[in-house]
Amino acid sequence: MARIFSSIIGLLTALSLLVVLGGCMNSESNADREPLIRVAERVFTVRDFNKAFEIVKAAYPNSLKDDPEAYRNARLRLLNQLVVEMIFLERAKELGLSISSDELNKAVKEIKSDYPEDTFEKTFLESAVSYESWEAQLKKRLLIQKVIDTELNNKIVITPEDIASYYEKNYQATDNEADSIKADKDINENIIKHLRQQKAEQAYKIWIKELKRKYKIEINTANWEKISGSKYRDDEELENEDSNQD
Repeated sequence: MARIFSSIIGLLTALSLLVVLGGCMNSESNADREPLIRVAERVFTVRDFNKAFEIVKAAYPNSLKDDPEAYRNARLRLLNQLVVEMIFLERAKELGLSISSDELNKAVKEIKSDYPEDTFEKTFLESAVSYESWEAQLKKRLLIQKVIDTELNNKIVITPEDIASYYEKNYQATDNEADSIKADKDINENIIKHLRQQKAEQAYKIWIKELKRKYKIEINTANWEKISGSKYRDDEELENEDSNQD
């Protein structure tokens, strides 16, 4: 689940460039304006997808273009990530969740604190990304995290029995050493952190399947096959393929 969430957040960061790049394209074909993904009333066009892939593929090695199968899978994974993002945003709307100005300002302040003085603003000038577009994407990222916290993280309960079971399975020690380990605050915190992540991953798989059934998801397979040269496969099919290869 951590990998999935980090992929989504990385995607949102990259997509902050879409607003800027959109102004650089003065003309587009009717095919570019056709929907590729539709989740409820949210639409992502062929043009949106192509621009997004141009941005995120920079994170892949240069050899990607020389491996047709890896290239197709990279495009497919982006498509599925976009579907999940759109589902999260639709879920936020249904739950009545939003990000207040105070929440946004606090997040911006925390991010700015990681930059040396005056370098935060210079970053936007050097990357040609407007502050407004970056802030809009940050707000979307925060909203997605709020959905995850509301639906999953805040509902996870770690019982003493869970901790005891994990301890017995993962720590081998003499009686004296065992007493010392059990009293170690850092080890107990690590156990709780691991159990929380484990339970969240298990809950996520069920939760996302339920949301995919709940919301109407449409992939324009004809447009997808035109731009990708491959058939559409969802996350579950890709995971099964990865498992078989392993």
